[in-house]
Amino acid sequence: MNKIDHRHIYGIMLDTETANTIQEEKGIDTRFVLPYDIGFAIIDTYGRVYETHSFVNSDIFSREKELMKSAYYAKKIAQYEVEILLGKRKLANTYTIRQFILSKIKEYNIKFVCAHNARFDYTSMNNIIRWETKSKIRYFFPYGIEWWDTLRMAREVVAKTPTYRAFCEKHGFMTKHKTPQVQVTAEVLYRYITNNPTFKEEHTGLEDVLIEVEIFKYCRRKHQKMEKRLYPPRV
Repeated sequence: MNKIDHRHIYGIMLDTETANTIQEEKGIDTRFVLPYDIGFAIIDTYGRVYETHSFVNSDIFSREKELMKSAYYAKKIAQYEVEILLGKRKLANTYTIRQFILSKIKEYNIKFVCAHNARFDYTSMNNIIRWETKSKIRYFFPYGIEWWDTLRMAREVVAKTPTYRAFCEKHGFMTKHKTPQVQVTAEVLYRYITNNPTFKEEHTGLEDVLIEVEIFKYCRRKHQKMEKRLYPPRV
């Protein structure tokens, strides 16, 4: 049992890998992402890591074989199967994963959930609970927990700096727009932070969480005013 120091504020750093289906909404076909890989770490506002967990969602990974073929990283299915057997990842259904996360929220008095491009993970987690409960439960996380976004943070305190732009220009990490802009993916940000331009993101939940924690820590160490919330309160 961890001894929890409640003088700290705790949160969850989250990353999901998803399969894609099509759902009709208001007469329009839209991409509907469903997570098969849910990785997360318990952190505090300094970015210190207290626990890490890696779940493979059996409701999608095992039960929806055809749907899994639509996963962007479907080529990793065999890797997941091996890692489940080795105990590196836990195979569990949506209900079990949610109950486990809710228990951690209660244990640590979790105040925020953070992700890189958090809108994607916020949507995917809500999608899976609505999919599995036929919308009886609409939101995966309890009401009142803030959502933070390392993408928002990095855009404000990293992407605007001359050194980051110089790094991206030197290594070709610019967008292909008419007026090229610096890329702000987790992979490129981590390359900059570690000065390792050849780093390759794993694109598996927990492994990506750990690089997002480093982005979080780097931004927080700047001690600059920044908007970190995915949904700032309305004035």
